[in-house]
Amino acid sequence: MTFSLDQFRLDGKVAVVTGAGGRGNSIGRAYALGLANAGASIVVADLNGDGAKAVADEIVAAGGKAVGVQVDVADEASTLAMGAAAKEAFGGVDILINNAALMVDVSYDNCETIGLDAWNKAFAVNLNGALLCARAVIPSMRERGGGRIVNQTSGGAFPATGLYGITKLALVGLTTSLAKQFGKDGITCNAIAPGNVTSDAGKMLVPDDSPFIQFLNMTCALRARGAPDELVGTALLLCSDAGAWISGQTIHVDGGWVLRP
Repeated sequence: MTFSLDQFRLDGKVAVVTGAGGRGNSIGRAYALGLANAGASIVVADLNGDGAKAVADEIVAAGGKAVGVQVDVADEASTLAMGAAAKEAFGGVDILINNAALMVDVSYDNCETIGLDAWNKAFAVNLNGALLCARAVIPSMRERGGGRIVNQTSGGAFPATGLYGITKLALVGLTTSLAKQFGKDGITCNAIAPGNVTSDAGKMLVPDDSPFIQFLNMTCALRARGAPDELVGTALLLCSDAGAWISGQTIHVDGGWVLRP
């Protein structure tokens, strides 16, 4: 088969993007709009139901197809309802981007002092949430002949030096497990590890004048910060036929911050 740019198109596909309706300038919103521009019908899912609807309305206003769904990714019944809503709206699910996560709200205490409630909450959203969302849509993907799962990990997991990074490194393990267990069903699973992104959440956690940004400017091969839109191309590759032979991988999109063989 000769390669064609049409392999990046998502016409006729249905994508669920979690965490896509929260803070305005977000990675989730960029994913939702980018996949919609490639032709996918989008289920914008977020704990903030009004925010999810606003992003869905933005997609529809631009000529795309989308619905907003309120979901608590840490609650199994809520994720199953999300999957059912996607099936009701568009007939099923082909793509899942597990973008919803706690980052700004995660405890940054050290492992000696952190409370177990804070620890468990972070894992409930950042790891269990990805598992529950995958379980909610895998049956539909299987029925439709395959699918694509993309988990949002982080450059902060390499190495993990705190709770957030630990949850994101655990998500890499879930990524390889899902890839191995469901590959024969035609379902791929990969992860994107962003660097420091100029999303609203990213700038809230790490302001422009942060010493960490100065450190990144000295260590990154390219530049310290990227815009949410700069992650969309990688997501599109992993969600489309162009990336059909990629599974179980973590792709760093971070300006050359984390350099791995």
